[in-house]
Amino acid sequence: MENTAKSVELSNVKQTLKKEQRKLFFRRLRSNRLMVTGGITILFLSLLALFGPYIISGDPLEMEVSKRLQPMSSEHWLGTDEFGRDLFTRIVHGAKVTMGVGLSVALIASFVGMVVGLYASYYKTLDHILMRISDGLMAIPGILLAIALMAALGPNTRNVVIALSIVFVPIIARVIRSSAIVVREQTYIEAMRAQGASSFRIIWGHIMPNTISPLVVQATFVFADAIITEAALSFLGAGVPAPHPSWGNILYDGKLVIFNAWWMTVFPGLMIVMAVLGLNLLGDGLRDLIDPHVNQGKK
Repeated sequence: MENTAKSVELSNVKQTLKKEQRKLFFRRLRSNRLMVTGGITILFLSLLALFGPYIISGDPLEMEVSKRLQPMSSEHWLGTDEFGRDLFTRIVHGAKVTMGVGLSVALIASFVGMVVGLYASYYKTLDHILMRISDGLMAIPGILLAIALMAALGPNTRNVVIALSIVFVPIIARVIRSSAIVVREQTYIEAMRAQGASSFRIIWGHIMPNTISPLVVQATFVFADAIITEAALSFLGAGVPAPHPSWGNILYDGKLVIFNAWWMTVFPGLMIVMAVLGLNLLGDGLRDLIDPHVNQGKK
């Protein structure tokens, strides 16, 4: 009976502790207003990208030359472009392309970078090979490397994702490698080696889970950088090919008529600023939430 009472009491203490930890987590989450603002912004843009093209009935490729370069009106909320296409419709459909490219790059670069970083941290021979390749890629400015890859692959959305993933993989790999090396030197990892645990089990069962937090934070920054780089590629004519809308090639279309139709550059530019600012606020907030010592160090 005494043992049963002790086990029940221990269970109640554990449940109380979990409740208090959840309360503390949500309290810290609510107190980080910048992170909440960034999260709401990204949620709004994600919903716009997912459902906007199905809610907006207009065709982003439909041209009506007689209505070219018209300012904002009740018929065309954000005006029209040089071919008479509705700018609001193109921006909404462009959100699906731009946000989709950014998310795809973040996911692919995170997965490949995680694999490279984990194995580089565990095997010294691979470390020398993989990190020297990463150093070589990182020595080239990202936009120049992306342009060179697009020139070799050809301009389409899939190749934009491939090119930008190659650009950002070394950054993720470096972050994961740094975190994994710290975990690899822990005593319990040495104990598992002594017990005969396989390298695969150690890497994926024990080292990898401890690198998820920095990976998530870095992925948000890669997401933001991918949006900027995709917009730059499209603005230079090396990204998503016309007439398919993305925020970058809408800016490209507007540069020649910027003094006559300012709305063609202002509104897609604002969307890019919103996305990048929201992702950076979200990333900074996640970093402070996951590792509060960083925030304390700043103070």
